Amino acid sequence: QVQLVESGGGLVQAGGSLRLSCGASGGTIRNYGMGWFRQAPGKEREFVAAVNQIGSTYYGDSVKGRFTISRDSAKNMVYLQMNSLKPEDTAVYYCAANGGGWATVHATNYAYWGQGTQVTVSS
Repeated sequence: QVQLVESGGGLVQAGGSLRLSCGASGGTIRNYGMGWFRQAPGKEREFVAAVNQIGSTYYGDSVKGRFTISRDSAKNMVYLQMNSLKPEDTAVYYCAANGGGWATVHATNYAYWGQGTQVTVSS
């Protein structure tokens, strides 16, 4: 059973940057597809970015060109570098893993989830 823990959230001004980290325990994520999702108050969970088992990446339209997902399978870590942050990026950010190794946008494809980390972007 894979356990995921996110870190790196916080308060940042618009235009700033943050790097989120997701650490995995209980097993290697080498063959897992990994994703980041976010959920703002009163809104549905939204796909942010994903990386498959061979390192191919996929992004949601609202973050393309600003966010970068990466993985370090040797360290069992996944990262989300967020640049040019906007107030509308404010949300709880979740790390997720799927055993199929896919970079999928569908939250239902991910079996393992972290508890989330809050990102707040002030204007």
